Amino acid sequence: MRVAKTLLSLGLLANAALASSWFSNAPYNRWHETELERWLSDHDVPYPTPADRKELENLVQKNWETNVAEPYRNWDTEKLTSYLKQKGIDTKESAEDTRDSLINRVKSAWYESEDKAHGAYADVKDWILDTWTDSQLKAFCDRHGIPVPQPRKRDTLLQKVRENYETVAQKLGETAAYPGNWLYETWTESDFKEWLDTHGIPAPQPTTRDKLIATVRRNSRLAYLRMQEQSERTRKSSEEAYNALTDKLIDSWSESQLKEFCDKNGINVPQGTKLNHLRALVRKHRAEILGDTVSGTVASAFGAATSSVGSAASKATDAASQTAQEAFDKAVDSWSDSRLKGFLDARGVPVPQGTKTEELRALVRKHAHRAASGWNAWTWDDLSLENLRNYLASSGNAAAKKVAEKSSATRDELVEAAKSAYASASSAGGSNYASATSYLSRATDSAKASVFETWSESELKDYLDSYGIPAPQGSTLNELRALARRQHMYFKYGTTTPTETIYARLREGVMDTWDWVASQLRIGGDAARKKADEAAQMTENAKEKAKEKVGAGTTKAHKEL
Repeated sequence: MRVAKTLLSLGLLANAALASSWFSNAPYNRWHETELERWLSDHDVPYPTPADRKELENLVQKNWETNVAEPYRNWDTEKLTSYLKQKGIDTKESAEDTRDSLINRVKSAWYESEDKAHGAYADVKDWILDTWTDSQLKAFCDRHGIPVPQPRKRDTLLQKVRENYETVAQKLGETAAYPGNWLYETWTESDFKEWLDTHGIPAPQPTTRDKLIATVRRNSRLAYLRMQEQSERTRKSSEEAYNALTDKLIDSWSESQLKEFCDKNGINVPQGTKLNHLRALVRKHRAEILGDTVSGTVASAFGAATSSVGSAASKATDAASQTAQEAFDKAVDSWSDSRLKGFLDARGVPVPQGTKTEELRALVRKHAHRAASGWNAWTWDDLSLENLRNYLASSGNAAAKKVAEKSSATRDELVEAAKSAYASASSAGGSNYASATSYLSRATDSAKASVFETWSESELKDYLDSYGIPAPQGSTLNELRALARRQHMYFKYGTTTPTETIYARLREGVMDTWDWVASQLRIGGDAARKKADEAAQMTENAKEKAKEKVGAGTTKAHKEL
């Protein structure tokens, strides 16, 4: 017994020593007091002022795990389930799962280990810059007089910024371990909003420049990890699509086309080579002709050069950002003047009297990435009838309550009453205003996933009409909801939504690689598509004939029996 107690004591001492060793080597132990305060502020952890260094460090230590190593511990059930689906993990039984079991499943599939998460903060510059665009890296170099050789490639830009990172901080008299606002001084507010949109992170609302910086800084590690994963997925999807497409094309070519390809590319074809051997010969040489290697032409063709994950993500972001911008511009072209003005009003952009429609559209495009400045007249028009009635009933406003109790009240009446009650609460300030904004925050958060689900057909058509968009003839209820939801997301968030990353949407465009593949094989895009479609149809017809033969054979056998 005495031996067991001694061993237990030694074990406890060893664990204590190990824990002590880790905490003494934690990256924040070397942080300046302002960096400790900055981290706490970024993560909404209250701290006393004034506070000595030990108090600040203890607070960071207490909140480090749930914000750095295991941030998912603060997620709700919906977000945990969504992450598991994103990772391709079966969530059929998630409805019966407890929150703790979901957390454990997420933990087992998380991007990185706890040790790696802790170690990442030992040198922030190694990853915090990877989520920047090329233009942002260039602007940083130009601002701080960092020479970059031409042509300015992304890898070179990153290298130069990292090499000069601490020197710039020292010149400015700033800290660099957990960087302050100095790192983002070349960013505009639109840059911050676009970054948050790109990485699927809602912008703080109402917002300020300081809040935007804090949100970007706090989420930079998670954005970097997502970027790595999405880049790798895009690369693999692209390569798989490429291989499938080229295989179909080669299978669809006639003997003369195969020989022509070999002749053009200097492939020696022995006399009497049979068709199947000829196809095998083309496939064998395809890799060297098309640069079909992991780091070669395939990767670069699909914007996923694997020599640098950062480069891949940057290219993916640029391509998808352009697509998203074009889609937003197209939507804006259909909007009514009132919606265009509403979009600008929600973002605090002044609109001169008599501004023409085209001028309004130009202003909206210019401010596409600007975050909405807070609750405004347009906050109410996408809330459900239930949410509107609940707000009016709880607002403490007698007139509003009366409208809420009116069973025949239309959506327009409820919206107008809500606006009026909110305006009164805003003017009065104090607890009434705090209660109103608190209710709005809860209502809008809960409605994100189900917006328009409970709306009737006439309500959806009226909503679309407010944008100047007529409901397409013969549209189903789900089609109307999808159309309304698209306008809602553009109006509220600008060019992208906060619920999905731009990289995920990029994967939807993988099959648009026909033209590139066709050009590499030296045939026209339409011809390539037609040939592959013909080959696929022939395969399908062959399968059907085989089934018919089997069926006929079975029937005959039954008759004979």
